[in-house]
Amino acid sequence: MAKNDTSKGGKGGKNAPAKGGKGAAGGKGGAKGGAKGGAPVQKGGGAKAAKGGAAGGKRESMAPKSHAGAGLPVPAPRLKLYYEQTVRGRLAQQFGLTNPHQIPTMEKIVINCGVGAAIKQPRALDTVVEELALITGQKPVRRKAKKSIANFGLREGQEIGAMVTLRGARMWEFLDRLIAVSLPRVRDFRGLGTRSFDGRGNYSMGVKEQMIFPEINYDMVESVHGMDVTFVTTTTKDDQAFALLRELGMPFRGDQKPLVPRPDQMAGQLTEAGAAA
Repeated sequence: MAKNDTSKGGKGGKNAPAKGGKGAAGGKGGAKGGAKGGAPVQKGGGAKAAKGGAAGGKRESMAPKSHAGAGLPVPAPRLKLYYEQTVRGRLAQQFGLTNPHQIPTMEKIVINCGVGAAIKQPRALDTVVEELALITGQKPVRRKAKKSIANFGLREGQEIGAMVTLRGARMWEFLDRLIAVSLPRVRDFRGLGTRSFDGRGNYSMGVKEQMIFPEINYDMVESVHGMDVTFVTTTTKDDQAFALLRELGMPFRGDQKPLVPRPDQMAGQLTEAGAAA
């Protein structure tokens, strides 16, 4: 019995270390697995948390903190002064306008940007609104869908775009920057077409990239988007609106026949017509 007990005990003793060894091995495996598994989880979790924190936090603003002209009186827009001193007289002489109220002028500029990606990514609209505010110097208005379209996943009342209406000094300043700085930065620019008038004295053009504006920082751009720009004038005739924009410096395409000949070419055309007669 003692032998049996001893053998059993031996078996037990043998088994105990074996079981203990297995337990130790399991502990090693657990420690190893925990170390291996724990490290990636900790590493990946930290990276994801950092990424999520960066995405969830506020986006750094592209607006400059301060500028050299802060505190100084705001001068009058130079393009408006040029219009009052030069363009008005030329238009009155060109079209034979005797009443000063008949001379066409700029009424407003409307900038519209549709963001289709805002249906699934509402944060994309926030970036567009911030960039439009930088470009125009005015807070944009968020535009909502008027009706639901199932094929596009669009619901009525969902924000899908932004719009800015410029008048007064901001309108003249934006037009000046567009003509003098932004349009020359367009890639392979060959001039604006003359067939985008709506028949009521208004002109519309499209911009493919917002990066042509100097206010946009290349490093802060998340996605490239375009916008529509509409120039609304006080006249209802396309020829007068075309002459107004051309006199203000709008670079129209030269290979298309203009609606109104240039003032310096009118004398030559009259001379040729008289010689032909």
